[in-house]
Amino acid sequence: MVYNGIMSTLAIIALVIATVAAMEGVAWASHKYIMHGFGWAWHRDHHEPHDHRLEKNDRFAIAGAGLSISMFAAGSPMIMGARAWEPGTWIGLGILLYGILYTLAHDGLVHQRWFHWVPRRGYAKRLVQAHRLHHATLGKEGGVSFGFLLARDPATLKAELKAQREAGVAVVREALAD
Repeated sequence: MVYNGIMSTLAIIALVIATVAAMEGVAWASHKYIMHGFGWAWHRDHHEPHDHRLEKNDRFAIAGAGLSISMFAAGSPMIMGARAWEPGTWIGLGILLYGILYTLAHDGLVHQRWFHWVPRRGYAKRLVQAHRLHHATLGKEGGVSFGFLLARDPATLKAELKAQREAGVAVVREALAD
């Protein structure tokens, strides 16, 4: 896939797509184990009602941007000189694209921070339902649907929440307690 030290167009496209796909896994793990773990102090306001335009939670987007910028820098001959690692540029682009998709889907569609549209059917509706079920728990314990762009069946997620509530793992908001 590398010809004379330059990646082929096909290799570049594959790397960008693979990075976008991998970022969903990174985001899921970060959301479950960092945001709902030791990073809860930043993430909490995202789960609580407020009237602020920005949230402490938005710091995680800055961290993601820093990761993308770091990869762009690693791939840049202007910054790294002969030590530049070309795949870094394309990994940085994949992280950036994932960030754009995340912003549109999560902040825009689900939380309606940037535009207002309520999907009536299809995958967009499923994505909104899954993330709303994620927000059904009070506090950082338990929960479902930690991904941002992939959404499991809402009926399955509701059943998992019910089981968590019955096991004492999660406190579920009253509207979904049944």
